[in-house]
Amino acid sequence: MADPYFFGYGSLVNLSTHDFPDPRPARLKGWRRAWRHTDLRPVAFLTAVPDSASEIDGMIAHVPKNDWVALDKREWAYDRIPATQSVTHPLTRDVDIAVYAVPHHKQTAANARHPLLLSYIDVVVQGYLRAFGRDGADRFFATTDGWGAPILNDRAEPRYPRHQQLRSDETDFVDDRLTRLSAKIIQTT
Repeated sequence: MADPYFFGYGSLVNLSTHDFPDPRPARLKGWRRAWRHTDLRPVAFLTAVPDSASEIDGMIAHVPKNDWVALDKREWAYDRIPATQSVTHPLTRDVDIAVYAVPHHKQTAANARHPLLLSYIDVVVQGYLRAFGRDGADRFFATTDGWGAPILNDRAEPRYPRHQQLRSDETDFVDDRLTRLSAKIIQTT
């Protein structure tokens, strides 16, 4: 029987946010990332969306204790989708890989009532910088849609539950890339 693994493409790339076993850099073909809102959560978050012309970097990790049920609870707003054949990874043993994505019919565009959280963006980009370097972090921005949505600057009081402290060079990188995207940053009230 194949070992169960999942492909993470957002905060799960940041190894400081979890202790899932055996994390490895990987690549998922046929998908992009998008910032989306769903009625299941109050703010926008990342999801994977099918795109036959795209590939995204991420991390695979072993499903703790082979317990998909527990992982499904953590990722409760997403559906688990088989992705083994679409993932390139360094493992040589037989693995069964899934990716989590919000069902298309439950997604809407992020908006002022449901903005992106800067603390969430920080965590994701920090993960890409540390795992894939500046080029990999730039690929994250390039293969993610939805940057036109408002971004709530919550750095002073992070709302993202797994927020991390960024080094000044990491903060500068995030801020520079959001400026290049002409991102609309809104302040907390």
